[in-house]
Order: sequence, then C-alpha cells, then structure tokens
Amino acid sequence: MVVAKLRPEGKVQVDRERLDQLYEQLGTSSADGVVSRAMEELAVRLGKVESCFRKGNLDEMQRAARSMVAISDQIGMVTFARVAGDVSALALSEDSAALAACVERLMRIGENSLLAIWDLQGASL
Repeated sequence: MVVAKLRPEGKVQVDRERLDQLYEQLGTSSADGVVSRAMEELAVRLGKVESCFRKGNLDEMQRAARSMVAISDQIGMVTFARVAGDVSALALSEDSAALAACVERLMRIGENSLLAIWDLQGASL
C-alpha cells in the first residue's frame, strides 16, 4: 500500500494594477505606509481568526474574517480577500468540516499573500 502525503499549496493572486494605482494616487511614501499598516493588521487578524476558531468563538471569528476582506482587497490581495470572505460566510453555517478546511486555507493563503506583497514592496512598486 502506498500512502500519499498531500501538501496543499496556497497559490495567491495579487492585483498589481490596484497596487500601482494606490502608489500613483498616494505617492511612494504614503502608499508604503498604507500597505505596511494593512499587512500588519491582516497578520493580527489572521491570528485572531485562528484563535477564535480554536476557542469556538465563531461570531468573533466571522467579524475578524469579514474585516479582512476590505483590507486585503484595498492592497490587491485578490485570493486572500476571497478566502477571507469564504471563512466569514462559513462561520455562520453549520458545516464545521468546511469551516475547518477553509480556515486552514486562509492561514496558508494569508501567509503567502503577505509574503507576495512584501516581495513586491521590496521590488519598488
């Protein structure tokens, strides 16, 4: 018998145009500040989602996930925004298996999205 170990990947999509527009509208210094604050806030809220999920505090988890949608969308984290929206919606459902899988996906996507934006920021948008 062969046992396969699955290693899910968290491929992300970043809307480079949205980031370029942000930098064009605000200027480099201001846009860097907006992006940095957004990334910090998303990292904090990712931790909150995970903590609330483990504690079974689904109402608070739903609010944290919902708030991440707007923040991630603002800086072009397309995949992150979509998955955070999925977690927000599933938190209100009774499908605990789907919620658990989606929270794990959000953790992977969140980390990879933050790294992708960090890399783009370092490449001088």
